[in-house]
Amino acid sequence: MAGKQLPPVGVPLSCDVEYRPDRRKPYRARVRWIDPVSKRRRSRSEAADTSEQAEKWLEEMEAAAGAGLAPDLAAAPLSEYGRRVMDLALRGLERKTLDPYLAGWRKRVVPTLGHLPVRTITHGVVDRAVHGWIADECSRSTIKNSLAVLVRVMEQAVRDGIIDRNPARVTGWQHEFQRAEDELDNPRSLALPTWQALTSLAAALVERSTDRYRGWGDVVIFAAATAARIGEVSGVRVEDLDLGSWLWTVRRQTTSGPGGLIDKGTKGKRARIVPLIGEVRELVAGRVAAVGGDPKARLFTGPRGGRISTAVLRDATHWDEVVTALGYEHFRRHDLRHTGLTWMADAGVPLHVLRKIAGHGSLTTTQRYLHPDLRAFTEAGTALSTHLRAPQQWSPNGPQLRLIKGDR
Repeated sequence: MAGKQLPPVGVPLSCDVEYRPDRRKPYRARVRWIDPVSKRRRSRSEAADTSEQAEKWLEEMEAAAGAGLAPDLAAAPLSEYGRRVMDLALRGLERKTLDPYLAGWRKRVVPTLGHLPVRTITHGVVDRAVHGWIADECSRSTIKNSLAVLVRVMEQAVRDGIIDRNPARVTGWQHEFQRAEDELDNPRSLALPTWQALTSLAAALVERSTDRYRGWGDVVIFAAATAARIGEVSGVRVEDLDLGSWLWTVRRQTTSGPGGLIDKGTKGKRARIVPLIGEVRELVAGRVAAVGGDPKARLFTGPRGGRISTAVLRDATHWDEVVTALGYEHFRRHDLRHTGLTWMADAGVPLHVLRKIAGHGSLTTTQRYLHPDLRAFTEAGTALSTHLRAPQQWSPNGPQLRLIKGDR
């Protein structure tokens, strides 16, 4: 398609849309401009499914350029945009506020949302990010500071004309935080009672799904048996499995990204090793064989070969209806992980090993999965250790006789 030249207002652009029928996204929208500092000609492009989407992207770039914002900043991912506008976004804050804000940005916002273009971030995206931080057991202050810095950066994006409204102004998360905190005080109560209950749930989900796709049941059983998150189950590839020792190295997870689901590192960016118990080895071997042993192949996919997420699993299996019919109306996909960790704790897996399998940052989190009787013994040992590490109040010469007033 022929290009067009914009009036020289703000950052002058030339724009065009090219149709490439051999590409998955056949329409490529492109803008060109002269960098006012380097005087070099620069360009930016984006692929789209339809010509309407391509034209909409050009309009967004035109609006940004008209306000004096270069397209490379207007189309930048959140991490890059934040880096370039952070001083402006946080102007006026005191040092004692800046430090926790920047820590929240670096440790929470960028790993979760940094790969997304600013203009694609919606209220729903931010809402899911905050709920993910709650599920990761971040403290209330950590979430508050992370959300506060995100609000300021996105407010700058509003002023720059990249977005119309600030999607980071979400509400209701503190209520959700309190509910999650109450649940995590006793995560054992969220677990399925037996292996038979798990297999019955898996079978019911398969039966309720379209075409009765067996893969949904395999995902559910594998998640509970390994105490893994659904995103981590979706991310496992054949190369991550050691079928000689029956161990799985958890390296990645599936999460939301531009245009759909993408793979990224695990929570905390730490790989961990999880045992594959006898009950799932036939399932795992069968799925490896089904992909011809290809090291790069995904072990679990949807019926059309796509990535899996907790929302995909819920919708495809009519999860809420099935668990309610089975008497587990409050059972969620993440509770498969609670189930696995509870079973491992009851099986006598040592606490330090259970912590590594779970990938918990805090030992206190892992201790919540212990049976109350076992927890009492653990807490007794902790109390003794605390006592022995405390500064001693005894005299170096042993116990001393202390005279009480009036004694002779």
